[in-house]
Amino acid sequence: MMAMPAGVPLLDLDAQNRPLRAQILAAITRVCDSQRFILGPENAALETELARTLGVGHALAVSSGTDAVLLALMTIGIGAGDEVVTPAYSFFATAGAIVRLGARPVFVDIDPVTFNIDPARVATALTPRTRAILPVHLFGAVADLDPILDCARKAGIPVVEDAAQAIGAAYKSRPAGGIGALGCFSFFPSKNLGAFGDAGLLTTNDAELAARARRLRNHGAEPKYHHQLVGGNFRMDEMQAAVLRVKAPHLAAWTEARRLNARRYTALFQEAGLADSVVLPVEPPGCRHIFNQFVIRVEDRDGLKRHLDERRIGNEIYYPIPLHLQPCFAELGYRAGDCPEAERAARTSLALPIYSELTLDQQQTVVAAVAEFVGNNVRA
Repeated sequence: MMAMPAGVPLLDLDAQNRPLRAQILAAITRVCDSQRFILGPENAALETELARTLGVGHALAVSSGTDAVLLALMTIGIGAGDEVVTPAYSFFATAGAIVRLGARPVFVDIDPVTFNIDPARVATALTPRTRAILPVHLFGAVADLDPILDCARKAGIPVVEDAAQAIGAAYKSRPAGGIGALGCFSFFPSKNLGAFGDAGLLTTNDAELAARARRLRNHGAEPKYHHQLVGGNFRMDEMQAAVLRVKAPHLAAWTEARRLNARRYTALFQEAGLADSVVLPVEPPGCRHIFNQFVIRVEDRDGLKRHLDERRIGNEIYYPIPLHLQPCFAELGYRAGDCPEAERAARTSLALPIYSELTLDQQQTVVAAVAEFVGNNVRA
């Protein structure tokens, strides 16, 4: 009986974490020995180190990327009756955080090339009730922020960056998460910098916003048991902070490996003659893409997915239903056709393996499988 081919995983966390096993276990042991598990020295050190790495004035370790977005919106006072302009194509947490505060997400279509919010549509989405703009730096590329910031300045409202997928990315030499009023990052294990569970980061260059966010992160208390604000429990535990401190010094190398893999994919797809059948991701001019995902577009996306699944080639659909068409937002009144580019992205996009430890042989296997599918479709 012929053995099944090894395949290629979408993500191989073991390949990244195993070389650091001894250091990570030592860091966890350090926390256990200290018996400091919440808001201790690991959190404080991580915040200092990441603020320096990301080029921002203030960094707050928080419980998840979702909570980073929620905390950012609470920090700028978003509440019932407010509107927040945000893209129709993103992970659910972007819009979910808005609704949890009683506000209304105003969904805007995306740019078909970058998958990010279309700046030209932002200005027309603003109303007297708009209190913030929440662009997403999807898949590792920063949204086109200058025109968005210009709209925000004219309207007198802040921009909050959802940079959950964009740690280390840059826009015209400015770091993701350090351009708007606040930036939100995720350390979910699959991210370029991943924890051993849920964790996130909130960034800002505004000392007053940082101070308010720190209070809100811990139930609004300052000092302990004295509450001028109603906050939440958005604290990162010391275990996650310790793990991230071990992994963070490797982020630059891991990012460069992903960027190399993206360039190799581009060359391999071109060599395979797939330029007319497969739309590849691009790095916007003047920007630094960190390729949290490598997302291609094909017309028969579902057929390609089945084909790759059969050959044990890792892949993922990000995201099959755009936010404006999610059932939980039906009362907002959006209909199919309202955001056509977001809907097309949901129908045609597919993520391929791009993790930093991916080998050339594995990439060749991925591209060969895609080429086989395209060739079969052409012959059919």
